[in-house]
Formats: sequence, C-alpha cells, structure tokens
Amino acid sequence: MSDENPIEREIFIDAPPEKVFPYLTESKKYLLWMGLSVELDPRPGGVFKVDPNGRDVIFGKFVEVIPPRRVVFTWGWNEPDHPMPAGSSRVEIDLQAHNNGTLLRLRHYGVAGTVRDRHASGWMHYLSRLKMVLAGQDPGPDPYGVPEHKHG
Repeated sequence: MSDENPIEREIFIDAPPEKVFPYLTESKKYLLWMGLSVELDPRPGGVFKVDPNGRDVIFGKFVEVIPPRRVVFTWGWNEPDHPMPAGSSRVEIDLQAHNNGTLLRLRHYGVAGTVRDRHASGWMHYLSRLKMVLAGQDPGPDPYGVPEHKHG
C-alpha cells in the first residue's frame, strides 16, 4: 500500500466538517450517498463494509478516526480472485474547514491496473452524491447500485 501515485479527489461541500464527518462514519448516513447496505464500526480495527450493488462487497478496516477531521480505512473487494482483494488498499479522507464549508480531500492508495480508472471515476461519482445529500438534495437511485454495473 505504499503507492506513490494515489487516486486524489477534492470537493468543496457547503457544510462544516462537524456535519460532514458523520456521513463518513455512521452507517445510516453513509448509506444515503453510497451503497445498498453498510456496516461501519469507526474505530481503529473496526469493520468497514459496503455492499454497493447487491453483488459485490467492499471490505476493510478502519485505521484512523479523528473527528471531525480525518478518516482512514483499508479497502478492497470480497470477490474471489478480484485484482484488489479485501483490505489491500487504503483510503484517506481529510476534512478542512474552508469558506464556511468543508474542503474534502480523498486519497486512495494502492489502486493499480485494470481497477484504477473505475475507482477514480467512482470516487468522483460518490463524492458528488455526498455533496448533494449534505446540500439537502436527493441524489436519486445510484446507477452504480444495480448488479449489472460492475464497480471495481
């Protein structure tokens, strides 16, 4: 996971970090922007599990949780023979107060090969959905949330 070329995404959210943070750590709030089912135990060593489409399961462990500034967790897919197995990569999300809102910076380390482009576009898709939810909008059904759409 010492990838020197992480996927990097940055988005401004018109809400303070204290309001954004629970959407990264509380299962019911996470579910509003990503996944069909979510199980989060936001403490070092706690479970990070997201079923995005009723077929694949993203699985990892929380590494670092610093409210309301930073969340780090491992990430991978529980599918047999997946090129990115469960827990094999690392996601770091930092929240910084900025202009009465939050600058969210995401770095996903350890993503290479055939899954890199899909994860890069997937993160922009989901961060846009998170921004909508925090603006009080309904992002609607997730087009990635159907079994026919292959995620990673």
